[in-house]
Amino acid sequence: MSDTGTSSLKIVKSLGLVFGDIGTSPIYTVGAILLFLLPTVQNIFGLLSLITWTLFTIITIQYIWLAMSLSYKGEGGTIVLKTLLDSLLKPGITASAISVLTIIGIALFIGDGIITPAISILSAVEGILLIPGFEETSQICILIIAAIIAIGLFLFQRRGTDRVAWAFGPVMVIWFSALAVSGVISIIGAPQVIYALSPTFALAFILENGWASLIVMSAVILCVTGGEALYADMGHLGREPIVKGWVVVFPALVLNYLGQGAYVLQTENTHNVLFSMIHHINPIVYVPFLILSICATVIASQAMISGMFSIVYQGMTTRILPKMKIEFTSSELQSQIYIDAINWLLLAAVMVVMFEFRSSENLASAYGLAVSGSMMISAIMMAFIFLHRRKPVQMIISGALIIIDGLFFISTLLKIPHGAYWSFFIAAIPLIIIVTFILGQEKLHSILKQVPFEEFLPRYQQSYANCPKIRGTALYFIGDVKNISPYLSQIFFQNEILYENNILVSIKVTDKPFGIRTAFTSDLAPGLHLFTVTHGYMEIVNVVGLLKERAIDEKTIFYGIENIVSDKLIWKFYGIIKKISPPFVQFYALPPEKIHGVVTRVVM
Repeated sequence: MSDTGTSSLKIVKSLGLVFGDIGTSPIYTVGAILLFLLPTVQNIFGLLSLITWTLFTIITIQYIWLAMSLSYKGEGGTIVLKTLLDSLLKPGITASAISVLTIIGIALFIGDGIITPAISILSAVEGILLIPGFEETSQICILIIAAIIAIGLFLFQRRGTDRVAWAFGPVMVIWFSALAVSGVISIIGAPQVIYALSPTFALAFILENGWASLIVMSAVILCVTGGEALYADMGHLGREPIVKGWVVVFPALVLNYLGQGAYVLQTENTHNVLFSMIHHINPIVYVPFLILSICATVIASQAMISGMFSIVYQGMTTRILPKMKIEFTSSELQSQIYIDAINWLLLAAVMVVMFEFRSSENLASAYGLAVSGSMMISAIMMAFIFLHRRKPVQMIISGALIIIDGLFFISTLLKIPHGAYWSFFIAAIPLIIIVTFILGQEKLHSILKQVPFEEFLPRYQQSYANCPKIRGTALYFIGDVKNISPYLSQIFFQNEILYENNILVSIKVTDKPFGIRTAFTSDLAPGLHLFTVTHGYMEIVNVVGLLKERAIDEKTIFYGIENIVSDKLIWKFYGIIKKISPPFVQFYALPPEKIHGVVTRVVM
């Protein structure tokens, strides 16, 4: 296949994987804004200008241009920005502040990720009410249909984002085409809306309404929901397909928003604007469009779910989140993953949000706070990166973005009495988990200090020479031979359990999909050896088979477990996190009759 053909296919995949969220915002954004505005010509021009230039400023400049120029191994997201800053900043107040911002940003992103599927799916399903004969459909029926769709979406996740993108990409091509065409048709009825492309109408609206315009801005922010997920999803496809995809998506969105504005000017209908506009254009195409919109909102949810997997995975690799079982779904990109625990927790949270708010209109009144908060944090971190990299133009633009994002964040605070406190409530859950885990790990490491190999070796030699030894071979799983896990000292020196052959096993995962290498270092000391396994992230490693290849016949396999004991609530919670986090040996099919977890009681 030619390079051009491959590039086109990647763009189609990007439409299905990363643009779903922002691509379905036209379903509810204009209606949410018009809850606060009379549909006068001046107001319509103002809101259309605000939407257009918000899309251009936040998505094109902040994410497509600036954020996507910053990546680590091709990945994006808040944690990536922190990783880049860690290499630029010296330890101190600034570095600590960035760490705090990162944790808050992750928590807000997760809060956003729970509300996005709920509002996207609900808003589309509510379009059923415009079908003749279905006008009286009860809200509980709407909720049940939306819940069934959401369950189907989360069941589909295990197939992997790569397969999902192939299935969803063509649907999104049709969706964006439908948005653009319907927008153009509607614009023909009121072509003057094209003048709203000028930023002067947005500025005039803000100047004329003053602080009252913040109420409108709290709804305008809905047009850029998905921007942070778009950046976090960069690791799934790479930067280039997303940048090229935006060249297609941006005009389609703007045309549709202008079309909705033209429809409102012609009819003064401010309820369910997109669906009403399609019905007004041609009732015959309404039902097919409704079905297409439901498919598109499922895809919108997919974009956020994929971003959530990426952020959680980055959190695990940077040790700010506990380990969870990960399934890698692509041999091309390591970041294409599925996390079972996160998938089902998300589904449960989405169900709760749906049935709590009951309608997309109620959700729109609460939505946006987490979005604007995470955008502002990203802008702050980018400004620091460009400052330290001595890129003044990008730094100044990032500074301007901080102000713009800050105004949007302030505007969404006005939604707190209308349910936006749910964003804080939802974000507080991952925030508490992250903070507890980080503090717990630091406390645990201060109590259970790893022993440098140079200090461990003389004590081992002395014990091996003086203690009776058990016949056979024992394996001990460790992270790094340079720093010996404390549980080995417990076995060898406190319990005086030594086998004739003691093999330290270290397993390391590379950023390549395939490949397995082993190395066996014999006689680090009498009866002490090292077996190292290095494998690609897609490999299913048969550790037992690799041991047999080296003629190693183990009698016992040891690994360390910490049992946290404390009277303090925070450390009790940390102990629960440790208990439910699967030990790494669970990921390797080791013979259960040989495995022995060495429990170290830790009082915190």
